[in-house]
Amino acid sequence: MQAIIYSILSVIVVSLISLIGLASISIKEDRLRKILIYLVSFSAGALLADAFIHLLPEAVEETGFTLQISIYILLGIGLSFVMEKIIHWHHCHHTHSHECLEEHHHHVSVAPFAKMNLIGDTVHNFIDGLIIGGSYLVSIPLGLATTFAVILHEIPQEIGDFGILLHGGYSRKKALILNFITGLTAVLGAIIAILVSGFIPHITTFLIPFAAGSFIYIAGSDLVPELHKETNAKKSALQLLISILGVVVMMALLLLE
Repeated sequence: MQAIIYSILSVIVVSLISLIGLASISIKEDRLRKILIYLVSFSAGALLADAFIHLLPEAVEETGFTLQISIYILLGIGLSFVMEKIIHWHHCHHTHSHECLEEHHHHVSVAPFAKMNLIGDTVHNFIDGLIIGGSYLVSIPLGLATTFAVILHEIPQEIGDFGILLHGGYSRKKALILNFITGLTAVLGAIIAILVSGFIPHITTFLIPFAAGSFIYIAGSDLVPELHKETNAKKSALQLLISILGVVVMMALLLLE
């Protein structure tokens, strides 16, 4: 029962992050961009640390590092890749395809572009909910650590999603509402994870290494490449230090266990 309460409260907090666009409205675009990259740095370190310090040790504690665990990790990486690929097929990534964005402006309505972002974000948040719910089923400390890692990577992502919706033609009010609705699917994911665990007792044997694979993919494929765009030595060093801070914070959470 305690795990259920913690799961629901955690995914509600994660869902509320979708309203972070309220805070970003008053921040100038240049300043926001400078802040975001350091959030990305911290998030990259925290996600990798959660995967290797919390999730994987928990996954192998009972069964050892078996081939099955490796397959589940690869499934997490593979599904994350497929999801991102589908989203790229349907609309242009805001950090990689400026030419394609211009094509949308001049030749077609941008509304489908924004809607596809909402669909992709909905699926992503649903999986986050599954992962958080599965983590709490193992232990409260593991659930807290995983929730913290999810929150850290959701903050810059939700600010980016809010910007995409505005770019797609939605008003600020409608963009906030739609972004919040997609965030609520994390609650649905957590509930399903809890309900399914009653019929599939060992569902966490799959969910935990799967989550680790997803986090490794997000950090390695999406976040770290963004950090490589910075070529200034001092700023790059600061990014590295902040990434290490993310690892240290996740290690500190081991004290809760």
